[in-house]
Amino acid sequence: MLDIIIVEDHKEIAALLLDFLQNRNYRVEVASTGERALELFEEQGAKLIILDLMLPGLDGFSVCSKIRENSNAHILIVSARDTKEDKLKGLNIGADDFIEKPYDIDILLAKIDGIFKRKYGVDELRDANIVLNIGKQKLAVDGTEVEVTAKEFELLRLLMENKGVNLKKEFLFNSIWGYDSDSEQQTLTVHIKHLREKIEKDPKHPVHIITQWGKGYRYE
Repeated sequence: MLDIIIVEDHKEIAALLLDFLQNRNYRVEVASTGERALELFEEQGAKLIILDLMLPGLDGFSVCSKIRENSNAHILIVSARDTKEDKLKGLNIGADDFIEKPYDIDILLAKIDGIFKRKYGVDELRDANIVLNIGKQKLAVDGTEVEVTAKEFELLRLLMENKGVNLKKEFLFNSIWGYDSDSEQQTLTVHIKHLREKIEKDPKHPVHIITQWGKGYRYE
């Protein structure tokens, strides 16, 4: 999974921001159109989307709305469209924050660092009887440590970080195995089955990892 997707059609701005973020060791890709942004997100996923509103073709509002259908990824709108109406529209369709252009690069970078520290710097994820220790890559159910593979851990973490959101099979597979993986998508189904056997009281009637038939899965 990528750390950040920059959605910006101004090449100089995109290149400058890309350089600054890569120097801070973030994994970053740039999309110059809304369509390419959605392709990248579908292929690799991302923790943060830095989103311009004025794009050729599909505009930023449409991109924001589409991503929010299937993900809780942090969406930061960065735009010269700074009217109250634009800000409210962006926030109402799912954006987490709004920064006006032109911006101070140091302030933007500080905000990005803060987002990752607060949202993704957690040591563990807890939900009822399930605890994921991020640092130690360990899973505990009802206080007992349960053995999981690296991929099972990553998959459960992604599901728990997006609790209540229906995640498409393609998004889950590409996020964990990579869009250029030689593995088949059936691998995802097998890993879901194994996870259910490890965290569900009755794997045949799961209450945590729910199947959305023909679409994907969500964590409850």
